[in-house]
Amino acid sequence: MASSARRAPAKPARSAIPQLSWRAPQPAPIVLVSGPEEVCAERAIAGVRDYLRAEDQTLEVSDIRADDYAAGSLLGVTSPSLFGEPRLVRVSGVEKCSDAFLAEALAYLATPQDGATVVLRHTGATVRGKKLLDAIRAGQGAGVEVACPAIKRDSDRFDFAAGEFQAARKRIAPAALRALVSAFADDLTELAAACQQLIADVPDDITEQIVERYYGGRVETSAFTVADTAIAGRYGEALIALRHALASGADPVPLVAAVAMKLRTMARVAGNREPAGALAARLGMKDWQVDRARRDLVGWNEESLGRAIQATARADAEVKGGSRDPVFALERMITVIATRAPYGA
Repeated sequence: MASSARRAPAKPARSAIPQLSWRAPQPAPIVLVSGPEEVCAERAIAGVRDYLRAEDQTLEVSDIRADDYAAGSLLGVTSPSLFGEPRLVRVSGVEKCSDAFLAEALAYLATPQDGATVVLRHTGATVRGKKLLDAIRAGQGAGVEVACPAIKRDSDRFDFAAGEFQAARKRIAPAALRALVSAFADDLTELAAACQQLIADVPDDITEQIVERYYGGRVETSAFTVADTAIAGRYGEALIALRHALASGADPVPLVAAVAMKLRTMARVAGNREPAGALAARLGMKDWQVDRARRDLVGWNEESLGRAIQATARADAEVKGGSRDPVFALERMITVIATRAPYGA
């Protein structure tokens, strides 16, 4: 009886306003740019500005900080000027907004100014301003929302980079795209900049050789080379790759992280016979990641994979201060992994 009396968790209310992609934002009296991914938010806000400026070059652009707000500012910058130019007001820090801003923003929703577009940036880091967000999402102020969720998973970064090239109508080889994402696995801002540099610099299709020429020296690329050779059991090559990476200035921490990432993927895929597409969808991965992990798993078993994961966890702790000799910790990790791989030396 008690269990049947329990209530299911309440589902969040569905938004009543249009939801737009950050790649294709459009102006509205109120544009809510929500979520933690700053790269996407910056693109969205710039996209709204470019859209409005293309319609009218006389666009007036103003910036307001919601956390350091002077009373009356919002009404002042949205009010029509003598010549009636369109106005764009960019409001940052809504998640830290002052009481004065919150009160005036709520009042503004009832009577938005003609010719004004107000962009509200809320990272979602706090619940501050929730009353304002709820009002906008309920349809007050004739708004739209541009969601910028965090990009954390490998598949999300892959989709992000692929979208950069698709938006620019630039072709990139799948292997080149994988190499590029691997090279900037820990920094979306740098990944975005690298994509834009290749788009601007390379007139033809982008190949793996071009990516290697531009970014082959990145620590993450060297790290994945180390990981690939060790997991394949090429012990001598793995040690040479490791020493080359260290001599090139690679930090031991991302080196271990690259190995750990590949082993985690192998562990998630191991023993599962679902079709690659179905398994990838369930695990939040790409088909090629599942296929690659299955190739990497040839010759491995549960015991050897467990030993490799334990060795990597130990190395991770040691390179983060648990050992006086991080290089030795790395070499021991590579030895454990490579000598238990299917083609160990």
